[in-house]
Amino acid sequence: QVELVESGGGLVQAGGSLRLSCAASGSIFSIRRMGWYRQAPGKERELVAGIRSGGGSSTDYADSVKGRFTISRDNAKNTVYLQMNSLKPEDTAVYYCNAQLNRRYSGPYSDYWGQGTQVTVSS
Repeated sequence: QVELVESGGGLVQAGGSLRLSCAASGSIFSIRRMGWYRQAPGKERELVAGIRSGGGSSTDYADSVKGRFTISRDNAKNTVYLQMNSLKPEDTAVYYCNAQLNRRYSGPYSDYWGQGTQVTVSS
């Protein structure tokens, strides 16, 4: 079994900050990539930010959050963070943690998802 547990969501005023955390646990051999996605009402789920393991931990961000959000990772704890600054009402969504991982040596990588955490930004 693999579990991704998110925390840190909540209600904040525009211009404020929140920090999301996601810890992966269970039968994990290696994690190739972790990321955050979000889904607003009536919209499709979209990538917010992603970070790969090793090789300098390359990152990628949605254009809408560049310069405001920062993704980081603690490989020893299988945990990924999303620091969100200068929040805007349009950032309001359910934020989901994602991990691409395998469960045995040379095993296939699969996507796993957290249960989601609500972020609401008031104007």
